[in-house]
Amino acid sequence: MHTTSLNRRQLLGRGLAAGAACLTPYLVPASSLGLDGATPPSDRIGMGFVGLGGQGGGHLFGGSWTYLPGGYLARGDVQVLAVCDVQRQRAQEGKARVEKHYAERSAAGSYHGCTAFTDIRDMLPRQDIDAVLIAASYHAQGVLATHAVRAGKDVYCEKPTSITIQWGRALADAVRAHARVYQAGTQQRSEYGGKFRRAVELVRSGAIGRLERVYSYQVGGGFQPPPPGPERPIPDGVNWEAYVGPLPWFPYDGNTGAHRFGWGDINWGQHHYDIVQWGLAADRTGPVEIRLQGGTPVYRYASGVEVVGSPPPGSAWDEGGACFVGTQGKITVHRNKLFSDPPEILKQLPTAAGRVYHSDSHSGNFLECVRTRQRTISDAETAHRANSVLLLGGIAMRLGRTLRWDPEHERFLDDPAADRMLSLAAREPWRV
Repeated sequence: MHTTSLNRRQLLGRGLAAGAACLTPYLVPASSLGLDGATPPSDRIGMGFVGLGGQGGGHLFGGSWTYLPGGYLARGDVQVLAVCDVQRQRAQEGKARVEKHYAERSAAGSYHGCTAFTDIRDMLPRQDIDAVLIAASYHAQGVLATHAVRAGKDVYCEKPTSITIQWGRALADAVRAHARVYQAGTQQRSEYGGKFRRAVELVRSGAIGRLERVYSYQVGGGFQPPPPGPERPIPDGVNWEAYVGPLPWFPYDGNTGAHRFGWGDINWGQHHYDIVQWGLAADRTGPVEIRLQGGTPVYRYASGVEVVGSPPPGSAWDEGGACFVGTQGKITVHRNKLFSDPPEILKQLPTAAGRVYHSDSHSGNFLECVRTRQRTISDAETAHRANSVLLLGGIAMRLGRTLRWDPEHERFLDDPAADRMLSLAAREPWRV
């Protein structure tokens, strides 16, 4: 049973940050069973989960990247109220696992409070759902997140943040206009023992002197809608309309995978450029020029720093990192290592001016910000800008030439052909 509780809504701060700019009403808060635990039922955050494949299922039930045994379902401060997947069987199986988990912790020994959906648009009107976690197909995630934000939900969304720069801008603008909390799944800012934070703080403190170049270990990337193919019957239980989402319509081809239509590393690459942008203190801007060096994008920023979309010379590809090169040394950071040349650089302490946002739990940071209405460590603008760098490199690679970029207005300079690659015409039901 869901109960109206103004105190809980005040606790979560719903609408307080919005002021006159936010007109979305918040009428009914989420509540749940009176389970034993530290968090009162009326104070739990009601959540829906969209996309229950590998990464989405890992977030919900526990996975190697969630850093909490049992995932969000095991958290005492969360109540899972809905699951959504375009494959009905997967959604129903997710619902059954959620309800079994809560039933085992209920005095009554039963629980029937989770609803299964195959289309996020059917889930979003639920006013008892405070936040959604989206780990759907790459081509749909940014648009789904924008629809969720406009429906008044806070959002944790996996990468890529969007498949076009203009769709990413629409998402960031919607988050701001509706005063929602957004967290991108670029968890390197919070996890891995603080390696990335330490590297960034030392770079921004001047520990390697004046920063000159950064190696991002990833080239650019982009998306290409699939060509029309032979039409096959859509199996019962597959919501193909919801799977195609914002893309131009194409017939069912038997594949509902997440990792489709992308070239370059459109998912993994955002991790790399996110850390690069953090180290450059560029979370609200981007490069001013993208040129190709042997087919590899090289990004020049207004500061004069260059970012190269490859490993440093003589180095191998590695896990989600960056190499920052300055006038007095360099720092290299990956998920599995942090080292400097000379080694003494890592013995330095960051300056007060070099310190950055501190989070030791990406999911915990998101939930805390849902309650406090503070900005997350990987907020929408930050995520959009990091993802944009990757997409800009992809556009330069496709056109095969140097591009000049205006990061303030997010347009190319005197280049209509490149500007046409900033967006994709979305199908009417999904337009953002």
